[in-house]
Amino acid sequence: MRIRFDTHTHTIASTHAYSTVSENASFAAKTGMEGIAVTDHAPAMPDAPHEWHFRNLKNLPTELFGQKLLVGAELNILDLNGNVDLEDWLLDKLDVVNASIHRQAYRDCGVKDHTAAYEAAVKNPRIDIICHSGTPDFKYDYEYIIKLAGEYNKLIEINNHTFFVRSSSVPNCKRIAELCKKHGTGIVVSSDAHFYMDIGNYSKALEMLYEIDFPEELVMNRTYESFREFMEGARGKKLGSGRLEMC
Repeated sequence: MRIRFDTHTHTIASTHAYSTVSENASFAAKTGMEGIAVTDHAPAMPDAPHEWHFRNLKNLPTELFGQKLLVGAELNILDLNGNVDLEDWLLDKLDVVNASIHRQAYRDCGVKDHTAAYEAAVKNPRIDIICHSGTPDFKYDYEYIIKLAGEYNKLIEINNHTFFVRSSSVPNCKRIAELCKKHGTGIVVSSDAHFYMDIGNYSKALEMLYEIDFPEELVMNRTYESFREFMEGARGKKLGSGRLEMC
């Protein structure tokens, strides 16, 4: 299986990442990708860019080095009500809205509370993808949320970066993938790259998906076109349409 569109990448705007948009896109082009989404951390993370960064994404081209370039963010799920750290009007302008729980921006609770937080995020119409949710610190009712995500046309991320930096998450990631297969919930396979040489690196994630015989048709970012079709069909979201309206 080839994954040619990377839905989760970071730049030096998130200061624990080390590459520019141009470096990321250039490397993607050299490795046969079709495009990337620029999804830096939203402001509740300690070293995240200011809201102005996201307002100003309109200045990025829609293509760079022959790569489709989508603009977005990795939101922080802040609490049990699923509140996030960018305003709704701005989220409406972004192409790709990822949402994650990070310890730096979220109060640790228990399984019931984490499930409530993810449920609220899934039901938020502006969120597209639930990211790296296998972290054992924030366990939730996997079956309930994965099934719900499918019903709400939300994608579940299988994050390759997790296999290297959050190895304790791997068994949960496998369980999440198995439940996506069971319930027909779509996924994306993403690099979560923090350095340009990780763009398009899905080696460990794909190894796990092969192990469980995961169906390719549920991987929505196999190509830019497959991702676009999902976003514009199931999500009702025309990619690139809001960028020029940012302010």
